[in-house]
Amino acid sequence: MAAYTTRRSTCQKHLRFLCTIFVVIASTFPAPVSAAYDFYSFSADDPRGVEVSLNVFRGKPALVVNVASECGYTEGHYEDLVWLSKQPEMNERLHILAFPCNQFGQQEPASNQEILDFVQKTYGVTFPVFGKIDVIGKYAHPAYIYLSTDASGKQPTWNFWKYLVDRQGRVIDAWEPTTSVREIYDFLVAATQTRSGRRDEF
Repeated sequence: MAAYTTRRSTCQKHLRFLCTIFVVIASTFPAPVSAAYDFYSFSADDPRGVEVSLNVFRGKPALVVNVASECGYTEGHYEDLVWLSKQPEMNERLHILAFPCNQFGQQEPASNQEILDFVQKTYGVTFPVFGKIDVIGKYAHPAYIYLSTDASGKQPTWNFWKYLVDRQGRVIDAWEPTTSVREIYDFLVAATQTRSGRRDEF
């Protein structure tokens, strides 16, 4: 009986040791991006470097755009985005979230503050403009990994790629820069008028 008790105690010690090792190993590796449920689960820095939880935008659809100040699409897209933000159908119903990126043609070389000053003075931008990020590659922002890889499978290939996410931060669709904001206007309106913003409710 004593021998049995000793063996049982030894087994329990080994089991506890193995469990401890497992926990240590598991905590060493970060959870994959897909562990986040949706776009609004992430955070991003504003132009001053202050972290902003994207969860503050939850509850409304959002048009998410990677922007650049020196691109051939800059003027047309910014003018359309500002126009969109002023439409009665969009008033307080749709977020427009701009993420400057310098990866495509090095066309966003300025500092975060310079970018913000430029778009506000030149185009009258009032919607949120975040700090510069990478949207593809090794250092891509986790929110963009979710948008382009985990959720839609459509990765940006140039500036002004547009993602539409629903009220819960799930991707509805994505458009290349060759598609203007005005071309998808009816689709954006529909996203604000359905309960979830999902395509199957249109």
